[in-house]
This record gives sequence, C-alpha cells and structure tokens, in this order.
Amino acid sequence: MNIKRALIIHSLLLLAACSAENGDDLDQFMREAGKNLHGRIEPLPEVKPYVPLEYNADNSLANPFKIRKTQSTGSSSLQPNLNRPKEALETFPLESLKFVGAIFKAKLKYALIKAPDNSIQQAKVGNYIGQNFGIITEITESGITIKEVVQDELSGDWVERSASVNLQE
Repeated sequence: MNIKRALIIHSLLLLAACSAENGDDLDQFMREAGKNLHGRIEPLPEVKPYVPLEYNADNSLANPFKIRKTQSTGSSSLQPNLNRPKEALETFPLESLKFVGAIFKAKLKYALIKAPDNSIQQAKVGNYIGQNFGIITEITESGITIKEVVQDELSGDWVERSASVNLQE
C-alpha cells in the first residue's frame, strides 16, 4: 500500500509542475516572436488588356488557317505513289520502330520489326516502312537499310534519302 500511495503522490506532483502559470522559455519565445513582425503583401500585377490582331487578306501575312503546300519547280521526276494501299508499318514514325531480329530462309530474308504497340511485324525487301514513303532495300543481321522519298523544303521537289534501323537489344 505504501507503493500505491507513493505513486499517487508522485503523479500529483508531476501534474502540478506541468500546470505552472509562469511558463518556460518556449512560452516566452512564442509570445515575443510575433511582436516585431509586420506582414506586407505585394500588389497584384496590372493586367494588360488583350488586343487582337486582325487578319487582312491584302496584307503580306500568311493565312494561319490555310494549309500551306510547297510549290514544286517540276525539275524532279521522282514522286511517291500516293494511290497504293498503305502497309502496316507505314502508320508509325521510323524513329519509333525497332529492329529486333532477322530470319533467313533459303534466299528469303525477313526483318522482325517491333512497333510501338508492342507487336512484332515481319518485313522483307520491297516492303514500305515509316511515314516518309520508306522502302526497305537491304536486310542484314545488324539492321535494315531504307530509301525514303521526302519533299525538299526549299524547292518542293521529291528527293531520296537513306535511313537505317539498327538492331535493338
């Protein structure tokens, strides 16, 4: 019973110490910390009114709503066949396609191309690939070589350029 009485007296002393009115250093700091602070909020910036630009057809500005076509000089006889049906690998940009392997059977060579939709497509020499009218010209163990037909930005003529897709491991 003495232990019980000693615990009760000890608990009462601890509670009495915590309820002191004069406080400690932390209470005093909290009371004094906000005395010298004066808040200042910057004013909002002035909103400038929107001034629309009026399009005038007689002006030298190009019509922003009209599709611009390049003018061909007509010196090039090279043009892609726009009337043929598109192949599956022509729906993806060439940069998004990955060459993942090749299959060689007798005289036939097939390239295994991984498309962005994670499908594996077989392609052979002569198949079209990419969005620039690319045609596969060579298949090796390390990659494929492609001949693309693109429109020159300056002259508007169709020109050939080479591209390749190398093995991705």
